[in-house]
Amino acid sequence: MVKRRDLLKAAAALALVTGTGGRALAAVFRRVRPGEAAWPKPADWAALKRAVNGRLLEPEAIRASLANIGDHPGNPFFLGDEPAGTQLSGWFKAWTPAPSAYAVAAESGEDIAAAVNFARKHGLRLVVKGGAHSYQGTSNAPDSLLVWTRHMREVKMIGAFMPEGCTGSAPAVAVDAGAMWIDAYDTVTVKGGRYVQGGGCTTVGVAGNVQSGGFGSFSKGFGTAAGSLLEAEIVTADGKLRRVNQCQDPELFWGIKGGGGGSLGVVTKLVLRTHDLPEFFGFVSAVIRAQSDEAYRQLIVRFMAFYRDALCNPHWGESVQVRPSNQLHIGMVSQGLTEAEMKAAWQPFLDWVSASPGDYAFEEGPALGTAPARYWWDAEARKAKGSHAFNYDDRPGTPVQNAWWRDDSEQVGAYIWGYDSLWLPASLLGDADHLAASLVAASRHQQVELHFNKGLAGAPEEAISRAADTATNPAVLDAFALAIVANGGGKDDTAAQKGAQAVDAATAILAPLAPAGGSYVSESNYFNRDWAKAFWGRNYPRLLAAKRKYDPEGLFFVHHGVGSEDWSPDGFSRPG
Repeated sequence: MVKRRDLLKAAAALALVTGTGGRALAAVFRRVRPGEAAWPKPADWAALKRAVNGRLLEPEAIRASLANIGDHPGNPFFLGDEPAGTQLSGWFKAWTPAPSAYAVAAESGEDIAAAVNFARKHGLRLVVKGGAHSYQGTSNAPDSLLVWTRHMREVKMIGAFMPEGCTGSAPAVAVDAGAMWIDAYDTVTVKGGRYVQGGGCTTVGVAGNVQSGGFGSFSKGFGTAAGSLLEAEIVTADGKLRRVNQCQDPELFWGIKGGGGGSLGVVTKLVLRTHDLPEFFGFVSAVIRAQSDEAYRQLIVRFMAFYRDALCNPHWGESVQVRPSNQLHIGMVSQGLTEAEMKAAWQPFLDWVSASPGDYAFEEGPALGTAPARYWWDAEARKAKGSHAFNYDDRPGTPVQNAWWRDDSEQVGAYIWGYDSLWLPASLLGDADHLAASLVAASRHQQVELHFNKGLAGAPEEAISRAADTATNPAVLDAFALAIVANGGGKDDTAAQKGAQAVDAATAILAPLAPAGGSYVSESNYFNRDWAKAFWGRNYPRLLAAKRKYDPEGLFFVHHGVGSEDWSPDGFSRPG
């Protein structure tokens, strides 16, 4: 006999899932795949195609896109312009690129709303892609309907922007969801003479970057991209296009500031604060080799103390690499300093290295210089002057600003073996010996990168305050750097397994330095079991509450995204 309690539980579950259109239980708790009886009929797809003015890409077009990807494997703009394209070629034992069954090549919020409504009505797996730069593979999924925002790339400066329903204004820039940071920098800095806080890689999508938190080369001076968000337009799971800010739907607005892309809705437009542009941006580069393990340890001790005393301030960003080969690779940038001021800051450290030629040698550099800040992302001017800093999109008819940093080329088409990150609190700088010992010990397994611009210790109070009012893990506020341990290569399982183990071994040595340090959601371990705490810390319960309010049925799903604990790893089934 069926127990009365079980009948009540079943009835309650059915009531929860048949509230919109009377859909059957299976249609909500198990999303539909192609070939199944509940998969939309040709007439349904034809109706969606009409609703989006013909901008529905059908399987034949997507298969053709997949075949095209091999034409320009090293061009990130080409990969992003293909509906089946992804920046990475996958992650060992994690994910491989998988094209959607259909895609809406959206050109407006109305297109996106039509796709969202269709996916909700038919119980489809929905996926969102803009820049296609997701390390976690969250912008692609097989058997899904793709909302593809790549064609929405308008960027427009606003002299004085006041969020709807609020008071007070600020200079700003409005950026459509498919724009990349090079589009924003070209408009705001090259043409407009101002600065917008964005990503370091020029091909990163603006919308995804802001929703993940958003760090760029100069974040130590200007904070996070999420902290610069003034207003956004977003399509939520009910198909409603909302304009959100601190005065309208404030919890949703807070949630998309660092809460991770693809979990709360589909962002269609963002309005970001702009800043006065510094007169100069600059760079410092060098590779220093130590002649012994002990000399290497002393080098790292000295550098960390030097960073603490001279560089942990708003003027300095980017990174150093602590390499297994007893090399310290320095690749840092500055903002707002003259060349003389940069030299004055670095001379004591460089002199210390030069004073011990038996222990240290400069294998590259040191090189140091500045340029007018307005020129930094001027791809056309750099090309005309013969600069080799950028690679350029060589396809006929492409925008002149389609350029990416040459040093980022290895990311295009990369296959990840292992990857992890953790924020290192500024308190560690007080004991440079202990910090250096851990960094060197970790480097015996795998190179450790310290991204100083991805920790806000030393930033101006205003930048820290804006970042504190986002969903990003609060650990970033007092971190002097984000430590990244990663490697990759060919799709050889033996090499990949060994590489993944090396990353795990190095991370295990660093982890005790920051047991509550957390990890950056966009650059993190795919297999992190404690992902909610690592990515968002004490902010996660608040994020989850926003998810329950604006997407109660869980239409939006990404791997290790807010609310993903309710679903199977592929996002297709949900326990009843």
